[in-house]
Amino acid sequence: MTTITRLAKYRLFWPVAILVVLLLSNLIFTPSFFKIEVRDGHLYGSLIDILRFGAPLILVALGMTLVIATGGIDLSVGSVVAICGALACWRISEQGDQNSVGGVLVAVVMALGLALLLGLWNGFLVAGIGIQPIIATLILMVAGRGLAQLITDGQIITINSSPYKEIGAGYLLTFPVPVLIAIVVIVVSVLLTRRTALGMLVESVGGNAEASRLAGIRSRRIKLMAYVFAALCAGIAGLMISSNVSSADGNNAGLWYELDAILAVVIGGTLLTGGRFSIGGTVIGALIIQTLTTTIYTIGVPPETTLLVKALVVTIVCLVQSPSFREKVFKGRRQRPPTPTAPTSDAPTKVEVPA
Repeated sequence: MTTITRLAKYRLFWPVAILVVLLLSNLIFTPSFFKIEVRDGHLYGSLIDILRFGAPLILVALGMTLVIATGGIDLSVGSVVAICGALACWRISEQGDQNSVGGVLVAVVMALGLALLLGLWNGFLVAGIGIQPIIATLILMVAGRGLAQLITDGQIITINSSPYKEIGAGYLLTFPVPVLIAIVVIVVSVLLTRRTALGMLVESVGGNAEASRLAGIRSRRIKLMAYVFAALCAGIAGLMISSNVSSADGNNAGLWYELDAILAVVIGGTLLTGGRFSIGGTVIGALIIQTLTTTIYTIGVPPETTLLVKALVVTIVCLVQSPSFREKVFKGRRQRPPTPTAPTSDAPTKVEVPA
């Protein structure tokens, strides 16, 4: 067995390989794609842009990972992104001094507090009442988008707040602030799910909720925590997106983010049926989605065909990850060995006649 064959058996091999291929393909169109330089004490480059613009998707996908691991789904994360961004921008626009750090902190706390309440609402519908997750979160997906537009009064709220802009477009120690926030959330998620029993509890609930309940695990509480965490991550992503553009659009902010997050989780190797999950795979999956988006814009794909190209590439990525697909396409079906036949001879058959 070769080294590549052994590596191919690891869960993260194919996502990493696909990400590397996507990154290398950009060299065809942009020879300086991997160039990173320091300007005014800040890191700049295409790779930095992928990390910076991919940070919100990483956060949303992290929350979606735990929800899917419990056997659920959350279609409302895009609406939560829009709601939190709209509420924060509205609160800042209403205060006299938009550059007041205290006022910005109040707006951020209000937005994240509302995100927690929205997560509790989803968790209550799913774990408390027992509504199917796709239906329960679809309610907030539709109503939440309307709530975001209600906060903004159907308009795009534009603000001019330097402290708030630091969340999505600021730099700290030459690194983009969104990237640092994403790293902190990733580290906390890994510590909670892999260094404590929480990760095994989540996987057990997703694998068999009834058996977990009979074993003494409070499966409802685990599910509730997963939806709250997903909403919190979406709320932070909403702050990043709105602060990066210094505005809030209740109609388009976070649009289709739930689908990109689900794709990132699936590409990362987490099954939609629940159970085992991979945080590292989810991060790689989100980076694949963002790299693909950057590549599409780099090569100049027309905007009206962007979603089609993106869907086609994602389909190919998912097929390449499928062991059964690789077995059929690359190795082919194993041929059955020929059926042995009795040897033939031209000599006449000798028949013994009893005396």
